Amino acid sequence: MSQPKDIRPLDGITVVSLEHAIAAPFCTRQLADLGARVIKVERPGVGDFARGYDQRVNGLASHFVWTNRSKESLTLDLKQDASSDVLEKLLAGADVLVQNLAPGAAARLGLSFEVLHQRLPRLIVCDISGYGIGGPYENKKAYDLLIQSEGGFLSVTGGPGAQETAKAGCSIADIAAGMYAYTGILSALLLRGRTGEGSHIDVSMLESLVEWMNYPMYYAYEGAAPPPRAGAAHATIYPYGPFPIGDGSTVMLGLQNEREWQLFCAEVLLQPELAQDPRFSANFRRVENREVLRELIVESFASLNLNAVIDRLEHAQIANARVNDMQGVWDHPQLRARNRWREVQTSAGVIPSLLPPASNNAFDPRMEPVPALGEHTEQILGELGWGVDRIRQMQIDGAI
Repeated sequence: MSQPKDIRPLDGITVVSLEHAIAAPFCTRQLADLGARVIKVERPGVGDFARGYDQRVNGLASHFVWTNRSKESLTLDLKQDASSDVLEKLLAGADVLVQNLAPGAAARLGLSFEVLHQRLPRLIVCDISGYGIGGPYENKKAYDLLIQSEGGFLSVTGGPGAQETAKAGCSIADIAAGMYAYTGILSALLLRGRTGEGSHIDVSMLESLVEWMNYPMYYAYEGAAPPPRAGAAHATIYPYGPFPIGDGSTVMLGLQNEREWQLFCAEVLLQPELAQDPRFSANFRRVENREVLRELIVESFASLNLNAVIDRLEHAQIANARVNDMQGVWDHPQLRARNRWREVQTSAGVIPSLLPPASNNAFDPRMEPVPALGEHTEQILGELGWGVDRIRQMQIDGAI
C-alpha cells in the first residue's frame, strides 16, 4: 500500500469525556486507539473513581490502566464558574462529548444535547447511562452487576441449583454499553460528514445487555421455559462444555452437528456404536440424556491425559480448548505468535498492553501512556489561552 502507516482514521478528531468507571472510558479508549485526541475530564484531587478500585498494576488500578491509555487527563471542578469557561472553550473545538455522569447531572450542568446543539451544531453528544433517557427507570442508579440482574443475565448463568446464580467475571454490561457507544459515535461521525450536523447518541446499559440476551429470550418466547443454568456447559447443546480428564485437568469441547457427533464417537471416544444409540441420535436427545452421556465421556477420558484428549479432538476436528487461568492467558502461545502485546507507559512504569482486536493493515493503533491524574491540565489550559497567573489562581481556588 502507498498510504503511510502513521495516518489513523480518527486523526484530527477531538473527544471530550466526562467519564468514570468502565462504560464511557472503554468507549473513548477505542476512539483513542484509532487516533482521536481524548481529553478526560476528572475531578481535582480525586479523579475517576476507578483509579481507586485496586492497586494490582504496580500500585495502579487494573480497570483504570485497561481503559485509559492514550488519553489526556484534565482536572476540573465543573461546579465552579472558572471551570465552566474552560469546558465551554474545550467543547467549542471538540467533535464529540461523551458522558456517563450520574443520571441528570450533565443536563444540570447545561450539557444536554438540546442545549449544546443550539450553539455547537457540529458537536456529537453521547450519553451513556444505566437505563437511558425517559421511562420510569431514567434516574435509577445502575452498576454492572445490577444491570446483569435487571437484564436477565444472572437468570441463565451459574449452576443449576436455586442459589447458584453467577455474575460474569468481567464487567459485561459496561463493556456492551461502551462498545455500542463507540460504534454509535463512529456512525455519527460518518453521518456528520454527509449532513454537516452533529447528532445525539443515547446508550443504555440495560438495552445493550438485553440485545446480547436475545438468544435466551427468544428461546423462552411466549412463556416457554428459559434455558436452564448449566454452569460452564451449554444449556441447549450437548456435549458442549467442560469434562474432567484422568490427569486431573479439564478440557472444554463443543459439538455443533451430527457429523461432528459421529466423528466424536468414532475417533475420540473410540465407540462408533454410540452414534447410533437412540438416546443420543439427535442433539435434543443428547440434552435430555446428558447425565448418562456425561458418564460415558468421563469414563472414556479417565485413562488419558490432557494432551492425549486434545490430540484425539484435533484429529477428529472437534472444537476444543484448554481451561486457562489468567496466567495462562498472559502466556498464551497464540497471542505471542501473533505479536499482540505492546508496552505502554504509566506513572508507575511500563506495562504490557494488548493491541486492539480489529487489526487494520493500513495503520498502527495508538498505544500511548495511561495518564496520571491532571497530568495534562496546564498544557491544555495553555492551548486554550489561559496564562500562567490565571492557571495558578484556578489551582488556588481548587477549580483544577
